[in-house]
Amino acid sequence: METKTVEGVKINLNYAHSTDAPVSDEEIAAYLKRAYEKFPHGHLESLTLDVDGEEVGIHYGLAPQQFDRIRRITGYLVGTLDRFNDAKRSEEHDRVKHSIRCGC
Repeated sequence: METKTVEGVKINLNYAHSTDAPVSDEEIAAYLKRAYEKFPHGHLESLTLDVDGEEVGIHYGLAPQQFDRIRRITGYLVGTLDRFNDAKRSEEHDRVKHSIRCGC
């Protein structure tokens, strides 16, 4: 296995046979370009290329995405209450919150 870093991305090159042609820097750049096009909103951390003769298996390692929790509160889909006015905040505070009981 050969490892290098290109454009801040860890590149892992796995060759199935010692006779497999090495992957050029231009090919790696093309695989990186494909990754950026395929995952425009993802952050690529690693790229693994499994070379077996003329076949190349591509495996992308993307950084975990942050996400906001969305809830239905007082009839609105919201992530946080920071945009609610005083009346909506009061309505949220006074609502009945249900829980699930386990009869285990």
